[in-house]
Amino acid sequence: VQLQAYGGGLVQAGTSLRLSCAASGSSFVGVTMGWFRQAPGKEREFVAGIWRNSGNTFYADSVKGRFTISRDSAKSTLYLQMNSLKPDDTAVYYCAAAPRIILSQVRVASSYDYWGQGTQVTVSS
Repeated sequence: VQLQAYGGGLVQAGTSLRLSCAASGSSFVGVTMGWFRQAPGKEREFVAGIWRNSGNTFYADSVKGRFTISRDSAKSTLYLQMNSLKPDDTAVYYCAAAPRIILSQVRVASSYDYWGQGTQVTVSS
């Protein structure tokens, strides 16, 4: 699976942004997908995940209620709708795919086998 994330940018606090992640090279159907982010000087952290074909979603507490992860299997594209953005959301955002993940590991970066190149999101105050 090859992943390419895009849609980042510089926005003001309180506004919205939608990230996309295009998957190619292998079947996207039934693969658990996730979004992670990494701010300067910090470790990569889990943002959101969507489990296989179930539609079950998972969020970090810091983004719950503001971010929504979704997927369009027909377009092999993963999305992250980010609302009410805060300066603390500033980071490079990565999409990832985990064909063999178990449910308890959905928030663990090392459980994901494929990664996109990242897209920068900068939120100004």
